[in-house]
Amino acid sequence: MGLFNSLIVCFLITFSIFHSSQAQDSPQDYLNAHNEARRQIGVGSMTWDNKLEAFAQNYANKRIGDCRMQHSSGPYGENLAVGYPQLHAAGAVKMWVNENQWYNYNTNTCAPEKVCGHYTQVVWQNSVRLGCARVRCNNGSYFIICNYDPPGNWRGKRPYGDLEEQQLAFDSKLELPSDV
Repeated sequence: MGLFNSLIVCFLITFSIFHSSQAQDSPQDYLNAHNEARRQIGVGSMTWDNKLEAFAQNYANKRIGDCRMQHSSGPYGENLAVGYPQLHAAGAVKMWVNENQWYNYNTNTCAPEKVCGHYTQVVWQNSVRLGCARVRCNNGSYFIICNYDPPGNWRGKRPYGDLEEQQLAFDSKLELPSDV
């Protein structure tokens, strides 16, 4: 009976360690982080897409040997992150979202010599499906890839809304005085 109880305890500890390590990189963890950033600016939520996840996992597996920040050149929008000693879903998305400090919506540009395209992809209004993957590379770093469908970051387009459309919508709600 003592050996059986010890085996049960060992199993439960192993399961809880495995479960807690996986819990930080579940589809819901990626979705929550993305959707919170989108919620803050009034953009609709994304949904998880298994096809995008499979694409991301396939490409992440190819990066295990070198963990190189090289895009897949696939048909989807894409964000990449690498971190050491560990990087999880929330941390990767936070890095991308923190680029918002360098994005100017009015001019639809990044600050000089800064990058903000990861942020604009996260909040791209028309990107409504998400799939991500994470691998541990041979060098001990973690590689995370998120794919977005439809892809965002179209040249000349804003990630959400449009100043002219917003102005027209605002103007159409104005009530003119009746004596004009």
